This record gives sequence, C-alpha cells and structure tokens, in this order.
Amino acid sequence: MALHPVYVKMLEAMRQAGRPQLSDGSPADARALVAAGRAPLGRGPEVGAVSELSIATRAGSIPGRLFHPLDPASGLIVYVHGGGWVAGALDDFDAMARTLVARSACALLLVDYRLAPEHPFPAGLEDTEDAIRWAHAHCAELAGREVPLVVAGDSAGGNMVAVAAMALKDQVPLALQLLFYPVTDADTDTPSYRAYGADYGLTQQDMVWFLRHYAGDHPVSDPRLAPLRSADLSGAPATWLATAEYDVLRDEGEAFAARLSASGVAVEMRRYAGLAHGFARMMNLVDTADQALTDAAAAISRAVSKKVA
Repeated sequence: MALHPVYVKMLEAMRQAGRPQLSDGSPADARALVAAGRAPLGRGPEVGAVSELSIATRAGSIPGRLFHPLDPASGLIVYVHGGGWVAGALDDFDAMARTLVARSACALLLVDYRLAPEHPFPAGLEDTEDAIRWAHAHCAELAGREVPLVVAGDSAGGNMVAVAAMALKDQVPLALQLLFYPVTDADTDTPSYRAYGADYGLTQQDMVWFLRHYAGDHPVSDPRLAPLRSADLSGAPATWLATAEYDVLRDEGEAFAARLSASGVAVEMRRYAGLAHGFARMMNLVDTADQALTDAAAAISRAVSKKVA
C-alpha cells in the first residue's frame, strides 16, 4: 500500500523546511525536535483525572503521570514511551495516553524514565522494571481498586517493556504486553532497514546513533538490549504487537512476534499498511493510526476482562 497521504505531506514539508534528522545534532537537539513536533499532533480527549506523582526506583525516584478514566478503571496500564532511549517526555505522549485511557476504560501510568546518554544502559531498563514492580505493589491505590496490570510501550519504550516483562515474569502477573513497533534487535541491515532507512522519518542513521548513546560500549547482542536474541521467550505475557509498513523496525518487530508465538505465547500481530514509524501519536491526523489506537485499546479491554473473569 502507498504511504498514507498525510505522511507524504508531512515528510515533504519537513524536507522543504530543512528539518534535521534526530541524529544530526546533540541529544538536547533531538529532545527539542520531538518537543517541537508535539503541538501539531493535537490534544487528547478529556479523562477523569490526571495527577503527577513520583515512582520509587532502585536509583531514587522518577516522575510519572497518572491518568484515570471517567468511569471506574477496569485495568492499569504502565506505559513506557519511545524516543530512542534519548528523547521523549511526559508531555510528548500525553495526548496518546489520554486516548488509550478513554478507549480502554483503564487507568494509565506514564513513566518518565532516565534518558541516555546521561544515563546509559541499563538505567532506563532498570527504571522500567522498577516502575512495573511499583505499579503492581500500588495497584489499588493507583487504579482505585485491584485490577489487572498491562504493560505497554512504543519503539525504545517497547524494547524496555519487552525485556522487563521477561525479567519479571515470575514476580509480576501481567494481563498483556502491548508493543508499538518495538526495537527488538540491533541489526541495522535488515530488509526493512534497507528499504525504509532514509526517507520515512526514523532513519538507519538515527537508530545507529540511538543505539550508540544507549548501549555505549556494552555488547548490543545482549538480550537485555536485543530481546529477539533471547535464548528462551517462554513465559512472556500475552502480547499485542503492531508494526508499520514503512518502518526500519518492521522486520525485527514481526520476527519477535513470531518468536514469541513459537515459544507458546499468545500473540496478536498487526502490520498497519501505509504507515511509518511513530504512528501511535498521530491518531488526530491519520485515520489508520486512529484505528490502530482503537485496536490497541480493544486488545487491552479484552485482556483485562479475561483476567477479571
């Protein structure tokens, strides 16, 4: 399917304006680019309540933002945002978080983990693990009652969620892990990298730059960085995984879904035709992205209702 017309216009406008790639400057520049792109994406729906809080971690604490639905929560989602482990902030993912809350009827804890390169691997991963443990321990307080727990993330956030879910499989019961176009490997020479590595937003150069800042000198073959390389994925939670047709990360995301399924994990894998990386935040602009958020929320609702039943 052809790239969605909204993406075509957006990418052309960026080229004409001479917008740099995320990896063209410093980490601070990348964070500023992500923040500058926030307003055009629009606002999220009204929800029941929003509060700022502090999440206890082994390194101290990290900020979080808690969203409540209008009705009593049927589940609690811990969401870890993307941004290549280097960029991304709570405000950048506020609208998307509100949309998931409104459509799933679940509470959502948005996690503001420490960013690389100031805090390289495994800082973000440890924050993700600790946030999931903390949410499980405080579920009734956060959601208003005891409810099933879902973990979710996109891109680099999806990477850390997938790794953390495996690390915690014997400690924290999870109804579902929901992953939008996750980083699952460190191979930047797959067919999807070769096809879509230059002109579709997230580039091969960006991913090499992100991995360098996050991993530093640590071997990128470590399954805690590249969960696709894990020897054993059995015991992972039921998984809903979405990829984008025009995304360098498409092949590794779909390979990860296949590995999970082969390991006996219940997996629902969706490839969204005509979309590129980052579509989860574009629900106000792109009809297919809006449908993807509806699909994700429905998957969450099904998973938490099964746990309650």
